[in-house]
Amino acid sequence: MVTISHPIVLDRTRIYVIGDIHGRSDLLDLMVEHISRDLDANPISDCITVTLGDYIDRGPDSRGVLDRLVRNPFPTELIALKGNHEALLQMFLDDPAVAEHWRRLGGLETLHSYGVPVGNLMMGANYEQAAKALELAVPDEHFKFLASLKTSIITGKYFLCHGGVRPGIALERQTVEDLLWIRDEFLNSTVDFGRIVVHGHTPSEQPEVLPNRINIDTGAFATGRLTCVLLEGAQPRFLMTA
Repeated sequence: MVTISHPIVLDRTRIYVIGDIHGRSDLLDLMVEHISRDLDANPISDCITVTLGDYIDRGPDSRGVLDRLVRNPFPTELIALKGNHEALLQMFLDDPAVAEHWRRLGGLETLHSYGVPVGNLMMGANYEQAAKALELAVPDEHFKFLASLKTSIITGKYFLCHGGVRPGIALERQTVEDLLWIRDEFLNSTVDFGRIVVHGHTPSEQPEVLPNRINIDTGAFATGRLTCVLLEGAQPRFLMTA
């Protein structure tokens, strides 16, 4: 069944938007400090932080990232969006055979962070046992947080989502699957989407600022470079951990 996403409409003067964290709780802590310092230097009450999804997998501390996000560590309100890796975790719990795919995309690191043994999974075995162990190991507050994740936001001239949008489809009519997973059709498109799409999902060495999109996934799990774009005024500005 195709699920259509209905974007949140957000009206704030300043929005801090953070890219893919992927298990790097250390970089999340640094970004919280960066945002706090930025607010001290440029005070404003009308602001909010948005995270673009992919909190888990690949990096070493997926559990620690969710521990922080469920308590909102930022000096602002927080809206958390969903990434394809959060979708993969749920898919694994619903159908443990998904581990054949997920274990190659950072799922082993997430399981390990929750104390679930991964030796058999590395050998392609005992998927159901691992799924049951993970379900028991993940705190209820983490599941509630994951269930609360939104898929897209419209704010001024920007559209925020994890992966991107399908060209030719109105932003208000995008499917959840495209918002979480799309790549080439979106990345290769030069069309005007109606708003500038701010996204993650596809790692880039530096933030990409193009006429129709801004990519802030800078591969934090591997590079140590977690990126935040400030949407305020005519031009975006950036905070980075490295």
